Amino acid sequence: MYNLKIMEDKTMLPTISRRTYSPFLSNLFDDDFFPVLTSRTSSMPAVNIKEDEKNYTLELAIPGMDKKDLKIDINEDVLTISSEIKNESEEEKDGYKRKEFSYSSFCRSFYVPENVNRDKIGASYKDGILNIELPKMEEEKSRITKTIKIS
Repeated sequence: MYNLKIMEDKTMLPTISRRTYSPFLSNLFDDDFFPVLTSRTSSMPAVNIKEDEKNYTLELAIPGMDKKDLKIDINEDVLTISSEIKNESEEEKDGYKRKEFSYSSFCRSFYVPENVNRDKIGASYKDGILNIELPKMEEEKSRITKTIKIS
């Protein structure tokens, strides 16, 4: 299910957030009584959105990841950044057996404004920060406001 923040002016790259529906015990851990269990900041990377004359820039804080684990897709007007990591280990020693596994993932989606040149979108990852540059298209010089007289 999508929760869409619909804005009249889509230049702010509004976030599309995904919520899962869990009918069983869906509201049990939703209050601050269990702050450790309700903290969702670890699975959703923080993001800064900047705009200047030439670009929109997204900066996502994703420390400890390899760039091979990150995936960036654009489908029509939606830019999606995601990652999925699975780790498993198994050890046998002195008659004991230990098997561990871990799984982590995230997914963030953003509306892309119409004035972004989709062919020139670029990304870089350094020191735990993913930078995505969305260059704006050159505005047409012929778009000058003109008053038209009514005869």
